[in-house]
Amino acid sequence: MDNDNFTLNETGINPTNTAGNENDIYFSNVKPASKPESEKTPDAPAVRRSAPKKRKSQGIAGTYLFFIIVIAASMILSVYAIFCMNDILAITKTNSTVTVSLNEQIDDIGEAVNVLADNGLIKCKNFCKLFANYRKAEIDGPYEPGVYYLSGKMGLEGMLLTLRGNAATAETVPLTFPEGFTTPEIIDKLVANEVCDKASLLSVIETINYSYSLVNSLEASEEIPYRLEGYLFPDTYDFYIGESASSVIKKFLANGDKRITEKYRKRAEELGYSMNDIIIIASIIQKEAGNEDQMKTISAVIHNRLKDKANFPSLGCDSTADYIKNKVAPSLSSTSAHTADYYLKYYSTAQSSTVVGLPKGPICNPGLVAIKAALYPADNDYYYFFHDTNGNLYTAKTYSEFKDKVAAYAPYLNY
Repeated sequence: MDNDNFTLNETGINPTNTAGNENDIYFSNVKPASKPESEKTPDAPAVRRSAPKKRKSQGIAGTYLFFIIVIAASMILSVYAIFCMNDILAITKTNSTVTVSLNEQIDDIGEAVNVLADNGLIKCKNFCKLFANYRKAEIDGPYEPGVYYLSGKMGLEGMLLTLRGNAATAETVPLTFPEGFTTPEIIDKLVANEVCDKASLLSVIETINYSYSLVNSLEASEEIPYRLEGYLFPDTYDFYIGESASSVIKKFLANGDKRITEKYRKRAEELGYSMNDIIIIASIIQKEAGNEDQMKTISAVIHNRLKDKANFPSLGCDSTADYIKNKVAPSLSSTSAHTADYYLKYYSTAQSSTVVGLPKGPICNPGLVAIKAALYPADNDYYYFFHDTNGNLYTAKTYSEFKDKVAAYAPYLNY
C-alpha cells in the first residue's frame, strides 16, 4: 500500500476509495488534528443556578404561621385575662342571684372558691384561688353553714365575705325578742327591720346543721312546723341590715348554748328527761304562767301528770293547740307542706286529744326562768290549775276540787 495516497478526514474514515478490489474499509486510531486557536469555539459561560422558589415560599408560610400562632395565643390569653379580672372585679357581671347552700362549715379558702365555681359564679377557678390566697388575710374563712343568695356582681371578695357571714352593710339595728316569742314572730320582726328575708330564714332554720350541743341532734320532722322552735333564745341582739340568715340564727343559738349550762343539762338527766323535753316543758310553762312566780307551781302540775300517764294521759293545756291555731296557721301559705289541722294531731294536749304526754315540739322560745322552773318544779301534788280573768292562779288535787274552784272563781270557763 502506498502510504502517501492514504489520507484521513476528521472522522478517521478515508473518503478516497483506497480499498482494494475486495472493498475493504480501514480505520485509523490516530487522533484528529487540533483546530487552530483562531477557529476554536469559545467555552460557554458557566450557568449559576438560583435557589428553588418553592423553598422560599415555604419559609414565608412558616413565618406567617408563627405570627398567627402568636397572635392567637395572645388573643386567648387576653380573653382569659378578661374573664379572670371579671371574676375578681365583676366588671360585666349580671345581678342574677344564685342560691348557695352550705350544710357544714368550710375552713379552706380553696374549697370556698370551688363552691362558687360549682354554682357558676366564677369562670377562672384556678386564678381566683391564687388571688384569694394572696388576699387570704382579709377574706379567709371559716365560711359559715347557711343559705346564701349570691351574684357575680358582688365580685370574688364580696361573695367570700358573704359566705363568711359578714354583714352586707355596716348599719346595725338592736332588736329585743321577749320570752315566749314564737319562731314566726321572730321571723316577722327580723324581716320588718330589714335584717334578712323570710325565705332564707326559713331555709336556714329547717336545713342547716349547727355545731351547738343543744341543737346538733335536732332534725327536721314532718310533725314539727319549725325545727329550731324553742332554741332561739330570747334576748336583745344587734343585727346588721342585710345580715346573712345563718349569722342571725347563729346569734340566737350561741346565746342559748351558753346560757343553758352543763349544770342544767345534768339536772335534766337526773329527772329522766332529755334537754329537748325540758325545753318543751319550759315553753308550755312560759305560755301558761301569768307571771314568773307561778312558773314552778305550773311546772309541778305538768311533771305530776307526766309521771302518771295512766290516769292523766293528756296534759290538758290549751296553750299547745293555741300555738298551732294562732301562731303557726297564719304563717302557713298555699305551698306549705301541711295544714294547721295536720299539726294539731301532734300538738293539741286538751283532755279530748290523742296526744299522750308532751307535744312533738316546743310551742315558743322560753326564757331562762321558765327553763329553771321546768328543771326545778315546786314540791306539790296538784294535777289541775286554771286562771281567772285577772291572771290569778288556782290549783287542785282532784277533778271535783277543780270543778268547784272553777265554779267559784271563774264560772265563765268552759270546763
